[in-house]
Amino acid sequence: MELRDIEIFLTLAEELHFGRTAARLHVSQARVSQAISQQERRIGTPLFDRSNRRQVRLTPVGRQLRDDLLPVYAGLHESLERARMASRGINARLRVGMLPFNVHDLHPYWRAFRDRHPQWELQLRRTPFIDPFAGLRNGDMDVLIAWLPVEEPDLTVGPILFTDPRVLAVSAEHELAGRSSVPLEALGGFRHATAPHMPDYWENSYLPFHTPRGQTIERIEPITNPDELINLVSTGEIVHNFPAHVTRYWAMAHLQWLPMPDMPRLTYALIWQTEAETDLIRALAQTIHDLGPAHG
Repeated sequence: MELRDIEIFLTLAEELHFGRTAARLHVSQARVSQAISQQERRIGTPLFDRSNRRQVRLTPVGRQLRDDLLPVYAGLHESLERARMASRGINARLRVGMLPFNVHDLHPYWRAFRDRHPQWELQLRRTPFIDPFAGLRNGDMDVLIAWLPVEEPDLTVGPILFTDPRVLAVSAEHELAGRSSVPLEALGGFRHATAPHMPDYWENSYLPFHTPRGQTIERIEPITNPDELINLVSTGEIVHNFPAHVTRYWAMAHLQWLPMPDMPRLTYALIWQTEAETDLIRALAQTIHDLGPAHG
């Protein structure tokens, strides 16, 4: 079985839909069908049950093949990636997940780390705010930049990178638009968004569940990505508070950003899984510690 055919099989085993598999792999649906049919002929039995037109299902043999191939495929990709890195003089990679948007503002940290450790690659990626610590726990990232407090027994809180005041995003046609500032108490009269699988204490530190006078700050259905969030704000369905750095990355004519002086600043720090600490993680933490928190 060729590598591309393995990739097609594993993707179909995940998507359980020929059309979505083809779109994800940027191939034709006929190519997916051909690869699966060839695999089934070689093995001598169906790998997928196609009796449902909308969605296929793995057969018992298909499930066994998927379970056997997944670690092999992952290991092969890791080997190829290590070889590519070695060809550039790189022997390890540190994967940084970013909840804030200001990757550019934090460039001095990245530059200093790369200057100090040219043999290591630094990979920066935006990370979803759904179940925010899952990436650390399942190994998809090595460190996470997240707001405090983080009170997870298996996670280490490292040095602080920056703090940010708060602003409220509203539609340009919203009744709050045009104000010079908005108090926290006013948020009880409007709808807000939330994200799935956020620890309560952590969500409350970003947006309290109640105003200072005890009024509930209502959340509507959970959102899953920033584009969906900002669209709900722009249509006036919700208002949403952000760290102030976001205003430099989402400057839109149909939005207004209103200061919230009585909300505490958000402090962002480096977070990692304690048991997974490595020399690379310690080196990045030391770099951030040496440079100190960013300003402006």
